[in-house]
Amino acid sequence: MRSMTVEADDQTRLHVAVTGSGPGVVVLSGGPGCVHYLEDEAIAPGGMQAWYPEPRGVGRSGGGPHGMDQAVADLEAVRRAAGLDSWVVLGHSWGADLAVRYALDHPSRTRGVVAVAGHGFHKDRSWSQVYESLKDTEPAIEIQWDPAVHKALMASFLEWIHEPDLFRRLADCTVPMTVIAAAKDIRPSWPLRQLAALVPRAMFREIPDVPHDFWSTHPQVWIDTVTEACRSHG
Repeated sequence: MRSMTVEADDQTRLHVAVTGSGPGVVVLSGGPGCVHYLEDEAIAPGGMQAWYPEPRGVGRSGGGPHGMDQAVADLEAVRRAAGLDSWVVLGHSWGADLAVRYALDHPSRTRGVVAVAGHGFHKDRSWSQVYESLKDTEPAIEIQWDPAVHKALMASFLEWIHEPDLFRRLADCTVPMTVIAAAKDIRPSWPLRQLAALVPRAMFREIPDVPHDFWSTHPQVWIDTVTEACRSHG
């Protein structure tokens, strides 16, 4: 794993790690506002060159609170610095939702999306009730995060999912997507199933016997799952 610094469009310096060789894949962690907990070559997709941008305002990246437009623009800055015409976009948790947003905004730059254990594009009370009732039963994994970045990105996410043309854009999207749910995730999977049913070239998979953060609890299952999915788009 090697590290590099990429300058965003506003000269903010972003930390990016890269490992492997082969077709390019950008890997997005969740939160939002978490340090890049997937930045580990031991769990990288096999046979790919994986890029790990740490979100601005978090960890080793400069900047501060920002919205989804800026997050997407930062990914484009990383892609240009990587010298890639297009790449696969792999995201976990909120990173999966950001991956879909990137694909909608830059379809010609996205060979495919691998969206693992995402939230989905909703603010649903019943979903939240299930999550809140079960969150203390989840495996505890300590991840550093920035509350101000989290707050700003969540506010931007809520604005985005209320845009009137969002579902029209999803239904018209031609980017292939693999939408993956973890069977033991406390987060209900119905929004992921809806997403896979809506996007024309999307497919849904459920991985048995693993929780939300199976990159940590079941690393070999994670490697096998993301490697297969990324290669299918690579």
